[in-house]
Amino acid sequence: MGALAVPFLLRIAATGRPELRARTLRLVAEIGRCQHIGDGSREGLLRVAEDPAVVEGSTVCPVDWTIQAARQAVTDDLHLLLPLLCDPDPEVRTTIAYALAAATGEQPHLSTALHARLATEDDAVARMSLILAIAQRAREQHDSHAPGWARDLWSDPGQPPEIRIGAGLAWLCLVTDPAPDELRTLLTDPAIRRYDQLLHPVPWLTWIDTTGFGLRSCIDDMLTTHGARTAPEDPWAASLSG
Repeated sequence: MGALAVPFLLRIAATGRPELRARTLRLVAEIGRCQHIGDGSREGLLRVAEDPAVVEGSTVCPVDWTIQAARQAVTDDLHLLLPLLCDPDPEVRTTIAYALAAATGEQPHLSTALHARLATEDDAVARMSLILAIAQRAREQHDSHAPGWARDLWSDPGQPPEIRIGAGLAWLCLVTDPAPDELRTLLTDPAIRRYDQLLHPVPWLTWIDTTGFGLRSCIDDMLTTHGARTAPEDPWAASLSG
């Protein structure tokens, strides 16, 4: 009955011992969504609840009412959570984005807060978490502006690598179009491999591969979706297949 504990956990996170804050927020976030273990696909990465048509799968998923109750508790206590976007600990800022992504409804003030934090965030892991949180909420709300926002970020060479990578994954989750050559080139650049360990703490990626290669697995999954497989001669693809 984890959902019943969520309001208490949120108050512990907001007002309790700072060293417990990140772990408490992560627990809240995971009560409020399925853990699609190993599913880094375009359909799976940002999915919150299990498809009711799916009876079996690689998920650790509480029943739907439990997920919805936890998400409603997060929504009801947004006033306690939003200040944590400015917490001095980047791990807290990373996990609060993960938790806030579970909120229900449009909540325009939440969207504004996530975008505002992204504009000032200087930690790579927190940046990517904010992007995925924004994209997860946009996907659920069918926000028609979100794909353009994500494309503007990943196509801008002036953005930091983690923002371009995160926005590239977000764009692939928000649309069904094949990956453009420009995005494929970005995500299959061999230099991206060095970001595997750096971005491993991003909560969405941790569940893809707990050994630290969630980003690599996620990129490969997304670029092979809908039959759009990476070219065999691509060194990134070769490293994955090896």
